[in-house]
Amino acid sequence: ATMPPSTIQSVQVFGRKKTATAVCYCREGKGLVKINGLPVEQIQPKVLAEKVMEPILLLGQDRFEHVDLRIRVKGGGKVSQMYAVRQAIAKAIVAYYQKYVDEASKAEIKQILAAYDRTLLVADPRRMEPKKFGGPGARARYQKSYR
Repeated sequence: ATMPPSTIQSVQVFGRKKTATAVCYCREGKGLVKINGLPVEQIQPKVLAEKVMEPILLLGQDRFEHVDLRIRVKGGGKVSQMYAVRQAIAKAIVAYYQKYVDEASKAEIKQILAAYDRTLLVADPRRMEPKKFGGPGARARYQKSYR
């Protein structure tokens, strides 16, 4: 992996949800959004594709015209992967604007995203609690009978 020439404006940001991690490579381009090499439109089910598009729809297509987003995601399940992706997209655009555009527009973007849904910028710290003995899950116990 050789370093790209420093003329390319790019940032690399990750998003997380449960055990899923999405890494978003955001560089100047023409508005491509690809997840593991697939365009967003091809994500099944459609509900999840809408979830991924949320940061883009919130901020308006014009803010994404001049950047390409390439996202790698692994771990977790289908849904938490998509939540990790949308967080990565949101954080990437904020980082890109901070690095290459200006502080004011970055602050404005952050404001819009945070007002809509805080998990777009701040990772949700909840994790699965380990299962204990004497029951089917972490807290539930097996049923007991008296006769």
